[in-house]
Amino acid sequence: MQKLFFKTAVTAAALCFSSMALAQQKYSVSGTVKDHKNGELLIGVTVKVNEDPSISVVANEYGFYSLSLPEGNYTLIVSYPGYRDFEYAIKVEQNTKVDLPLDQEDQKVGKIDEVVISGVKKNKNLTTAQMGTETLSIKNIEKLPVLFGEKDVMKTIQLLPGIKSNGEGSSGFSVRGGATDQNLILLDEAPVYNASHLLGFFSTFNSDALKDASIIKGNSPAQYGGRLSSVMDVKMKDGNNKDYNVNGGIGLISSRLSVEGPIQNEKSSFIVSGRRTYADLFLKTSDDYKDSKLYFYDLNLKANYQINENNRLYLSGYFGRDVLGLGDTFSTDWGNTTATLRWNSIINSKLFSNTSFIYSNYNYKISLKSNDNTFGLDSQIEDWNLKQDFTWFAGNKHSVRFGLQSIYHTITPSSASGTSVSSFPRNPRKSWENAVYINDDFKASDKFTVNYGLRLSTFSVLGGDTYNTYENGVITDSRFLEKGQFGKTYFNLEPRITANYRINEVSSVKAGYSRNTQNLHLLSNSSSGNPTDQWIGSSYSVKPEIADQISAGYSRNFNNNNYELNAEIYYKSMQNQIDFKNGAQISFDTAADVESELLYGKGRAYGLELIAKKKSGRLTGWISYTLSKTERKIDGINDNEWYNARMDKTHDISIVATYELNKKWSLSGLFLYSTGNAVTFPTAKYELNGQTIFQYGSRNADRMPSYHRMDLSATYEPESTKRFKGSWSFGIYNIYGRENAYTITFEDNPNNPGTTRAMQTSLFRWVPNVTYNFKF
Repeated sequence: MQKLFFKTAVTAAALCFSSMALAQQKYSVSGTVKDHKNGELLIGVTVKVNEDPSISVVANEYGFYSLSLPEGNYTLIVSYPGYRDFEYAIKVEQNTKVDLPLDQEDQKVGKIDEVVISGVKKNKNLTTAQMGTETLSIKNIEKLPVLFGEKDVMKTIQLLPGIKSNGEGSSGFSVRGGATDQNLILLDEAPVYNASHLLGFFSTFNSDALKDASIIKGNSPAQYGGRLSSVMDVKMKDGNNKDYNVNGGIGLISSRLSVEGPIQNEKSSFIVSGRRTYADLFLKTSDDYKDSKLYFYDLNLKANYQINENNRLYLSGYFGRDVLGLGDTFSTDWGNTTATLRWNSIINSKLFSNTSFIYSNYNYKISLKSNDNTFGLDSQIEDWNLKQDFTWFAGNKHSVRFGLQSIYHTITPSSASGTSVSSFPRNPRKSWENAVYINDDFKASDKFTVNYGLRLSTFSVLGGDTYNTYENGVITDSRFLEKGQFGKTYFNLEPRITANYRINEVSSVKAGYSRNTQNLHLLSNSSSGNPTDQWIGSSYSVKPEIADQISAGYSRNFNNNNYELNAEIYYKSMQNQIDFKNGAQISFDTAADVESELLYGKGRAYGLELIAKKKSGRLTGWISYTLSKTERKIDGINDNEWYNARMDKTHDISIVATYELNKKWSLSGLFLYSTGNAVTFPTAKYELNGQTIFQYGSRNADRMPSYHRMDLSATYEPESTKRFKGSWSFGIYNIYGRENAYTITFEDNPNNPGTTRAMQTSLFRWVPNVTYNFKF
């Protein structure tokens, strides 16, 4: 009897386990999501299962998605802002590859109440664990009023909370108390070391060539590294693989033109996009300035080729240059060159691979000539970069990113040459930066998601130069490293975690912690930056900068997700911060090492960020407010007490609105207000050898005047034909003529030499613009 009972129990258990195994067996449904009209891969598309809405996945930045489903019949619902929802019926019996096409919504047909201002899912702020992230819609950037009528992704991100402009017209920005160099700016994965044209009045990014742009404020996933404050990830269009298109714009001081189309229909495509200013053409009409040069140009190129259904190659490049000159007496030019060769491979239904070979170069040159005397100044930073990244859709609950990155840096310090100076050429300094990382986006339940990861980074000083060690500017040690010899190596572990708990259908709370390290440092003595600021790498004296950030947030949506409110607070602690010592003497025509003029200490930044959005309807826009503080404490500065960092601004407000007046006209406007930058003003003066010498007070204890302005613009889009579409954009920058301070200098009052007067320089009062845009 016992044997019979045992045999029956074993048989029942075997049948039970067999049944469970069959029930648990799942198949993969995977593929890519594309724009049906032009074949562009779409980033961040949501693919959801209608029969079980808890099963959903977001396509990665290369358009790849993967779901795990038991055998059965399903309907996939594919959604992406600006595109019609797409339903696809599928019978799952085995691993299946399904490429999903999406059609753009025609906003000029029928109702005009679906103008989305953010290129993300309407309730993504409630469902994703990622914090401090904003994704910009390139389509909607073009309607915002901007300086000189140039739509500009760099200017647009400065309208978001926690991101502050470094000055009037400047493309430089500060994120959560970080310096300009603490932002990692990527164009098709290639770092861009100076993302501005014409001293910051334009950015290097021609929006006609861009597909997607996002910024992460400190809480970046582990695949990003190398900077403390933020990651700005910009991706170029792939090019239309079905039809040829030409689009561009003609403005008052610049024009642009883009051409895209198939190389081999639906298999390969290209895009070429160029832009140039022509202010120098107006100078030629003046006898005094006819030999002057004042222009910039940039060129974006990209091509791709589909080897087979699982493998595709991409080659993209950027070339940009600024040229300023006055005849034969003065000239300066600077610019970036980047190139990315990328191989996308779908290894299997769950594993996606991206292999990238990346080149980046930034350099500047200055030359002066007076009679028989000449002077030249130049510097360069060059990178060779290998990146291997994998996306593993381990299941419906886990999306895992892991990989490695290796960068070979060559930094040529600023050095002078010429007949009027002693020539001290500086050796290029080489270094090797490496990282391995793993990151998991874990959907623990319908309400709770976690994004966590770990990054191990290393930075090695390489030979070919002499490296000194300084203590308060005094050499304590010196060593020469032979070429190819390894010197100091720094190791850093960088954990990151963010979590989101969805309280109900309309609200959620988030919290996160991240550590970031930075081994490349920009030495600048101005808040807005300029082309001759120089980069240095970590060395025996200069240690890696480290930032630990904790943050918490609350999100709530209203009126069927058409209104959105997000609030975040953060605290960031920073180590090994760099500043110039008092009275620092920076000279490029001596053998002096710039590291002898540096001091090191710690920093802190904390604040509150609020943004309220109206995302649909005829009136769309947002209001953002930032309340923040950022300080430094460095021995040898300000009596070793805390002092304001240059980028410290207490209050920062942006109001942005776009109104669809009718099918042809739309109006937009923005208002900005911010506390002035922290600066150091003189507190006393004395006379020495007939010259007035000013004595300055505590570091950054004073303030520039508050900054505010209002911009307005109107866009007219007449009826378009099947092949041609045109529009006019009219705008006024700084409509009420506020004379915002660009610089303030001090001089003896000529009417009373015993007193001092402050002289304010303002750049723009009213700047009108007219631009004609076209596409065919």
